[in-house]
Amino acid sequence: MTAAQTQIPGYIAGTWDIDPVHSDVSFTVRHMMVSKVRGRFAGFTGEITTGEDVTASSVRATIDATSIDTGNDQRDGHIRSADFFDVENHPTWTYVSTGVRTDGDDLVIDGDLTIKGVTRSVPLAVEVGGFGPDAYGGTRAGFTATATINRSDFGVDIAMPLDGGGVVVSEKVQITLEIQGVLRTS
Repeated sequence: MTAAQTQIPGYIAGTWDIDPVHSDVSFTVRHMMVSKVRGRFAGFTGEITTGEDVTASSVRATIDATSIDTGNDQRDGHIRSADFFDVENHPTWTYVSTGVRTDGDDLVIDGDLTIKGVTRSVPLAVEVGGFGPDAYGGTRAGFTATATINRSDFGVDIAMPLDGGGVVVSEKVQITLEIQGVLRTS
């Protein structure tokens, strides 16, 4: 066991399916230069493989870009349009890990994020919530992952300047993933 694993209580190697009912894929973006708008995606799937050594782990996930929900139907419709996500031509996004590493006491998943057909390397800072039994005789694992991306790097480059300077929607997008995985038994 590596030093990072000894800090993860009950670490279990195996393949985990992301439980969409108990997980959340969300983002935050600065709006009008004065506040933040939060949104989430209701549709996503994926699997996490935890290796015998934590650095041998991997992640694959797919996000249904059409499932965006910011709490405002008009805004969601605009975000789905060609101005932003162009979900008619790019309905799904993917994240595929390329490696897992420790950075001091921290865990980082390096991977490729594809949005609108554009793939960029995006490291995820990961906090492991733990591993343990669930109420149904199975085993669960919890993870929190965060990253900041530049939307223009993925072709989401709508320019909406404000009078007097600034923009309606910032370039930086903060991503937060609250993921619960269910251990496969077969």
